[in-house]
Amino acid sequence: MLLVLGTSGTAVSMYAQHVLYRPGPLPEARAIVVPHGGLGQVADALRANGVIARRTDFVIAAWVTRHEGSLHAAELLFPAHASLREVLSTLRAAKPVQHSLTIPEGLTARQIVAIFAHAEALAGPAAETPPEGGVLPQTYHYEYGTSPAAILARARAAMDRAVAQEWDARAPDLPLASAREALILASIVERETALPDERPHVAAVFLNRLKHGMRLQSDPTVVFAVSGGAGTLDHPLSRADLDRDDPFNTYRAHGLPPGPICAPGLASLHAVLHPASSEDLYFVADGTGKHVFARTLEDHARNVARWRTLPAPTH
Repeated sequence: MLLVLGTSGTAVSMYAQHVLYRPGPLPEARAIVVPHGGLGQVADALRANGVIARRTDFVIAAWVTRHEGSLHAAELLFPAHASLREVLSTLRAAKPVQHSLTIPEGLTARQIVAIFAHAEALAGPAAETPPEGGVLPQTYHYEYGTSPAAILARARAAMDRAVAQEWDARAPDLPLASAREALILASIVERETALPDERPHVAAVFLNRLKHGMRLQSDPTVVFAVSGGAGTLDHPLSRADLDRDDPFNTYRAHGLPPGPICAPGLASLHAVLHPASSEDLYFVADGTGKHVFARTLEDHARNVARWRTLPAPTH
């Protein structure tokens, strides 16, 4: 107890200080969800989670120090062996624990939804599948109890801003009619190479092909078509896959596909709207994770012949 009846004021003060500052029972720092409700409900939650030893001591301490501020309901991190003074300080002044959800570059909408399904600390209905290419890949921080819909709304707004900003600052004379077309091409570049220094060059090849009226012949667009938007296949691309009649199959269809094939990152968006200065029209994997580029079909054929034993796709 904080108050001891029948003793001197000094003794009461000394005992109160002892109760307030003695180490608590929590063996190690731990995040605890403090519920909404009255003081008693907060005390019960803290005691059930091993933060405090005596419910009565906490209730009295909170009442005596009530002039210091209200107690907040949130997920809060309590230090190991937190005293009542530290517990109350945490409840009044600590910031809620931040969780994070990372959307990597190059995932399809279906793959992104799967990430939400396994995210800790989210609450509410399952995430709805966003528009393909409609969310910006990055890390999003959130508090316990945030809904998937709230994070998706932030991710969609972030992509809208990024596309608008990159489009406004685009290089001149690009064969792209809209920001939407830039997003579509960026999604293809994203799936073609993971190397930052190659993206502007890959983007230049596809832009050059568009200028010349050539088919893009991008394998990732075929994967998207054959997989039904899943973004992955359980087999290497076959001749039947490449011959598939589908608007996303850029081996058959001219121009850009009707929509993005994944969520591109900022680097791919920037590469498409600020491509390398190049007249190259072809590239092929070189077996090291990189690509070699060519301006003429003859040079490209030599590059393909050099690496013909490799399973990597050619363009």
